[in-house]
Amino acid sequence: MSITRIVIHCSDSPNFRADTAEDIHRWHRERGWDGIGYHHVICVDGDVQNGRPHYWQGAHADPYNKDSIGICLIGRDQFTNEQWRSLEGLVLSLTSEYPDAEVLGHRDLNEHKTCPNFDVSEWWTGVKAKRID
Repeated sequence: MSITRIVIHCSDSPNFRADTAEDIHRWHRERGWDGIGYHHVICVDGDVQNGRPHYWQGAHADPYNKDSIGICLIGRDQFTNEQWRSLEGLVLSLTSEYPDAEVLGHRDLNEHKTCPNFDVSEWWTGVKAKRID
């Protein structure tokens, strides 16, 4: 599978609630899906939990699932410093593994979405600028 996108999402659950990848797996199964649609989940304490393995097509940003990796931040529109640090580290690692992948938010692929409720392009530009300094 050729990965061309790394898509950032939010769980849209209450901010700072201690949800996990297992909770999302359960929610998605309750909807009749095969299981968690994301490849990675970042909990409020910054713990990065695995969802689907990278070789398994995600179910997070139709019709872009076949060539993307999905990351879900637990929360709606406020994220902890630990989550920001983990997101930065994870995306840096993934862009090293998939150097041609574009980093964007779910809302950048679907005009009807606000997820992850921040400008991923602006955030990613800032992360890359820090790395150059």
